[in-house]
Amino acid sequence: MINGSKVLDHPIRWAMVGGGKGSQIGYIHRSAALRDHSFQLAAGAFDIVPERGIAFGRELGVAPDRCYPDYQTMFAAEAGRPDGIEAVSIATPNGTHYAICKAALEAGLHVVCEKPLCFTSAQAEELVSLAKAKNKVVGVTYGYSGHQMIQQARQMIRHGDLGEIRVINMSFAFGGYNVKVEDTVPAARWRFDPEKAGPSFALGDVGTHPLFIIEAMIPDLEIDSLMCTKRAFVEGRQLEDNAFVIMNLKGSTSVQAGAQVYCWASSINCGARHDHKIRIVGSRASLEWDDERPNQMTYEIEGEPVRVLERGAGYLYPEARVEDRIGGGHAEGLFEAWANLYRRFAIAMSGAGQEEYGDFWYPSVESGAQGVKWIEKCVESADHGACWVSFN
Repeated sequence: MINGSKVLDHPIRWAMVGGGKGSQIGYIHRSAALRDHSFQLAAGAFDIVPERGIAFGRELGVAPDRCYPDYQTMFAAEAGRPDGIEAVSIATPNGTHYAICKAALEAGLHVVCEKPLCFTSAQAEELVSLAKAKNKVVGVTYGYSGHQMIQQARQMIRHGDLGEIRVINMSFAFGGYNVKVEDTVPAARWRFDPEKAGPSFALGDVGTHPLFIIEAMIPDLEIDSLMCTKRAFVEGRQLEDNAFVIMNLKGSTSVQAGAQVYCWASSINCGARHDHKIRIVGSRASLEWDDERPNQMTYEIEGEPVRVLERGAGYLYPEARVEDRIGGGHAEGLFEAWANLYRRFAIAMSGAGQEEYGDFWYPSVESGAQGVKWIEKCVESADHGACWVSFN
C-alpha cells in the first residue's frame, strides 16, 4: 500500500512544456506528478504566448529565471545548470509531440508525453531508438491504465482465471462533440485539423486508450489483421468523429488463435459521458470494466452468479494491491490513476523500487509507437474501403 513515504531518495527535477493556465490536462499532470514526492516542478515553458506562460509559472511557484518562453530555450538553459531538470512532461497539441520529445531526448532528459507520441511509425521508431541510445525513459500518459482494477485484470488473465481469451469488446464513445463545438471552443478546434491533430481524431484521441488497456491486461496480445471504417458525421470536419474497428489476434499463451476484438471510438454518442468500457471474454469466464465506475469490475463465470470485484479488497491479487492509496470501500479516481502512472515513471527513471510491484510495467515509448502504428493501419483500412490489412 502507498502510505505517502518517499519513493526516491530525492525527487526528480522536472519541467513541463505546455499545460498552462486553464489547461485541464496540465493540472492533471501536475497533481499526479507531485502526489508522491517523486517529482519537483523546477522549470517550465507553459504557454505558446511567452508572457502568459512566464506569468503562470510564477503563480505555480517556479523561480522567475526558470520560466521560459519556449522549450528550446529551456532545454539549453537547464543543460548549463548544476541543478538542471532531469525530466520533462509534454502537454501540448499533438502536432508538436514528436519535435519536443526528440529535442528532450537529445538533451538527455527523461520524457512523459501525451498521446499520440507522434504522427507516423517512422517517427515513432526514431524515438524508440533514440530513447534506447540515450538510456532514457519515455512514458506515455494512457492515464486510465493506472486504475487498480486494470492491474487485477492483468493478474487474473496471467493466472488463467479466464481461460484462453476469445473475444474482446471495447469502446470509448462519448457524446460531447455531437455538435460542432470547435466553432465556439478553441481547445477543440485543433483536434479536427490534420496538421495539428494528425491523421485521425476519434481513433487517435480516444480509441488508443482502450487499445493500450487491453495490451496492459494481456501483455502477449498481438494483432494479426484489422478492418476499419470511419467517417465525420458533423459537417465540415476534416477528421472522423466516429470509427469502428475489428481485429483478429494471433494465438499466444493467453489468447486463443483467431481471437477477435471489436472497438468503437466516437465523439458523437449522444448522451454518453464516456462509454469507455472493456469486456474480455475467455473460455472459462469474462471480465468487464467501465472507467466511469473504475473501482469495480465484474467477473462472470458461466452458470454462476455475477461477482463484482472491489478495489482494495483482500481477495485481489497482491500485485493489484501495491498501489492501494486508501482502504477498500473508499473511492479512488482519475487523479489516483495518473499518480500511479507517474509513480511508475519515477521508479523507471530512477531504476529503483520495481521489486515491490512483483509485475512492474508502465506505458512506454514502445506502447506509444504501437498506438501510432494502430492509427496508421486503421486509416489505411478505412481509406481503402474498409478492407482487411495486415498489422505486420
